[in-house]
Amino acid sequence: MESIAWTGAALRVVDQRRVPDETVLLDLADVDAVVEAIATLAVRGANVIGTAGAFGYALGVRAGLDPVDVAARVVAARPTAVNLRVGVDLAHAARLAGDDPLDVAVRLLEEDRAACAAIGELGRAALAGASRILTHCNTGVLATTGRGTALGIVYAKAAAGEPVEVLATETRPLRQGARLTVWELQQAGIPVTLLVDSAAAAALATGRVDAVVVGADRIAANGDTANKIGTLALAIAARHAGVPFYVAATWNAVDPGTPTGAAIPIEERDASEVLGTGPGAPAAGTAVWNPAFDVTPADLVTGIVTERGVLRAPFGPAIAELAR
Repeated sequence: MESIAWTGAALRVVDQRRVPDETVLLDLADVDAVVEAIATLAVRGANVIGTAGAFGYALGVRAGLDPVDVAARVVAARPTAVNLRVGVDLAHAARLAGDDPLDVAVRLLEEDRAACAAIGELGRAALAGASRILTHCNTGVLATTGRGTALGIVYAKAAAGEPVEVLATETRPLRQGARLTVWELQQAGIPVTLLVDSAAAAALATGRVDAVVVGADRIAANGDTANKIGTLALAIAARHAGVPFYVAATWNAVDPGTPTGAAIPIEERDASEVLGTGPGAPAAGTAVWNPAFDVTPADLVTGIVTERGVLRAPFGPAIAELAR
């Protein structure tokens, strides 16, 4: 299943809000539809929203809208994932050079697929011997145009005939791990066990995990990494348990212009995602803090797997070298 595809007239996407209950395809024919889909998480995953953003920009320009305004609107849909800005910037630069931004969007879709395949193989080698993988949120075929970043490593291990099983965190409040990652892996026939977020530290402490592998929405120049809220807690628990903690991301998640994680903008989402409704909901008027992401310091990261290679500490010089 492809997470997104270009039909020739619209961007066709899987509505990830509906998975796993049903598979619904949306045809996004204008920039407004693309922005809404990204903002409401019908389209999610750093790689997918980067590619979708480029298509959204191309659709807006084709409709005769102001290119600068279109770019700003698309990028503002979700501020933390740098992939979105990169995709839009590349499409905008193509237009300024007299090229068709749609060609850039199609190229990004194809390049992401190849990058995910490379990450899978490089990660498989880096994690040789690790068969019990703990992961967070969703980083597979729904989050990329290929087979995934962190989950791409799992798929590569399975394809090579290596033993592999996954412990997937629920990923509150929107349960991307429970809804998307578990479903993906079940479809692929890969053993997966679901655990609530608060059980992850216990799984690490009791020897149930060989390695933690997560994705990234933005990696700062020093290696600090923004990812789904709860990632920092996993990194701290992994360090305490002596379990390696890897980040897997395509190179367009690396932002050399952001010096440290302190400079990464963190999206905060509506309280309704946490409060819910009906039986068991918190009392009306309960105050909520609902950040979508947190930042894991570089010194808690064992390695960063990209399509350009596996980076090791010190990450600042390693990122600078590969960015040349």
